[in-house]
Amino acid sequence: MRISDTRQRIVEFIRNIVEEKGYAPTMGETQKALGIRSKSLVEYHLKALEEEGIITREPEVARGIDISGVGKRARDVRLLGTIAAGEPIPVPTEDTWRSVAHETVEVPAEMLPRQVRAYALRVRGKSMIDAFVDDGDIVVLEATRTAEDGEMVAAWLPDRQEATLKKLYREPGRIRLQPANRRVRPIYVDPDQIEVQGRVIGVLRRYSQGSP
Repeated sequence: MRISDTRQRIVEFIRNIVEEKGYAPTMGETQKALGIRSKSLVEYHLKALEEEGIITREPEVARGIDISGVGKRARDVRLLGTIAAGEPIPVPTEDTWRSVAHETVEVPAEMLPRQVRAYALRVRGKSMIDAFVDDGDIVVLEATRTAEDGEMVAAWLPDRQEATLKKLYREPGRIRLQPANRRVRPIYVDPDQIEVQGRVIGVLRRYSQGSP
């Protein structure tokens, strides 16, 4: 299949950036590097390349472009804030989970199956320490309303106006939100008083420098 010179330049530019840096360029970077008149024109060409099957794109991900034969090693994921892994912390409303993030984190592409809508939260507390989630870690979550028993979830508790990070288990007439720390008690809620906001699919940890 032959594509236009402009689209060929776009493909080659994306391929070079991915091979050099491990992630795709943004539309703004592509526009500036190739001297294209506007971002909307870049978007037009990217959409055409996607329809032709030359690239694939992930919705709402600035660098979420894949080109056949090029291994993209990282994706930008929105960091939405902090969640407690100990006792639940109050948050204003459910809309907190959908707020516009001012920060992103780079996540290895192999951690995120294609088309998964993901976001990240920084953990506060140690109640999930035995599940290898420590204070200060960043958990990567698939944005979903459902979870299987035993999966670690970010849960919104509307009656308490609180959010928490725990493993979810269904019991007769109630839901148990189980910590992974013997010193912390589980939380029990009615099934209609919990909303799953995401399930954990990965953990990012930054080791401190100079530690003994």
